[in-house]
Amino acid sequence: MEEKKLLLIVDPQVDFITGTLPVPGAEQAMNDLARYIIDHDGDYHAKVVTGDWHPLDHCSFEPNGGQWPVHCVQHSPGAATWWPLLEALYSTRGATEFLTKGDDKSREEYSIMQNPDSGAFLTWLLAGKSKYTQVHVCGLAGDVCVLNTLRDLMPLCGSRIKVLEQYAPSLDGGKALSSFLAGR
Repeated sequence: MEEKKLLLIVDPQVDFITGTLPVPGAEQAMNDLARYIIDHDGDYHAKVVTGDWHPLDHCSFEPNGGQWPVHCVQHSPGAATWWPLLEALYSTRGATEFLTKGDDKSREEYSIMQNPDSGAFLTWLLAGKSKYTQVHVCGLAGDVCVLNTLRDLMPLCGSRIKVLEQYAPSLDGGKALSSFLAGR
C-alpha cells in the first residue's frame, strides 16, 4: 500500500508566537516547521491547519472571567497564521485546509475535535476513503491544544499518529506532552 501522509498543524497563530499569549520557543519552532514543509515538499498528501477563532467576548479571556489573555480574536492580526508557515504551506504540493475552533463565546475548545463543524470535517477526512497511513501532528501549544487534539484523535487514528515534538513547543516546557507520549 502506498504511504499517504497528512500533516496536522495546531494553532500556528501570531498571538501564540509573538502576540498576547506567546509560547516559549514558538517563533523558532514555527520557522523551522516552515523549512521542514519546504524540505518535505510532496511528502504530505494534505496539510490541515487549525486555529482559534474567538469572538471578543469569549469565556476564556481574563476580562470575561477566563484564564487566558485576549487572543486570536476573529479577524484580528493575532488570529492570522504565522506568515513563514503560510508561505511554506501554499508553495508546496498537497492540499491545505484551514479549520477553526473556539468560535462559540460560551465554551472553550482546546481540541479541534471539540468544534462540531471542524471535528466532523476532520473525522470525515481521517476515517473516510482517504486511507491516510500516517498523521503527523505538531503546533502550539504542545501542552494545551496539541495535547487535547491528540487525546481526541487517538480513538480515530491510533498508531497512525506521529507527533513532531520539535515543532510543538509548550507553555510547560514539554512535560505534559512528553508524559502523554511516553504513556501511550
